[in-house]
Amino acid sequence: MIDIRRTAAIGAAVTATACAAVALAPAAVAAGPTAQRATTAPKAAAAQYNGVCGSGYAVVNSAQIGTKGTVFLTYNSATGKNCVVTIRNKPGKAVHMTASLGFASPTTTVTDTGYFTTYAGPVYLDARGLCVTWRGEVSGEVAGKNGTNCGSLATNR
Repeated sequence: MIDIRRTAAIGAAVTATACAAVALAPAAVAAGPTAQRATTAPKAAAAQYNGVCGSGYAVVNSAQIGTKGTVFLTYNSATGKNCVVTIRNKPGKAVHMTASLGFASPTTTVTDTGYFTTYAGPVYLDARGLCVTWRGEVSGEVAGKNGTNCGSLATNR
């Protein structure tokens, strides 16, 4: 019986503490997000397509490369050509980057790789009616997709 009373006494103390916390919660919530926003580091802005593929090319797919950049797949319906460009989120000192575009049959891959400050590519491939495999790399982080944007398969566009 002694244990039960101690548990009851502890339970009452916990309940009283919880009630006090609930009573203070509105003020704490109001102060919390403001303080949290001040200490949270801003997220890196995602790279935007820079139009480097040229006139008539529109973005049809993209993939985020971790926090370092984005690889964009573009298409020009007048020429039937795809174009890939890899763009860093934050340009700076030259780092290893790649833009790659290809298809399986016949096996063809076009790649631009090297040390760049802002973007890799553009690389072009005439792939009208064919599925393409494309990827980008920035400082060892890679993203892209295999066998997408297959001509008339509108669901992949």
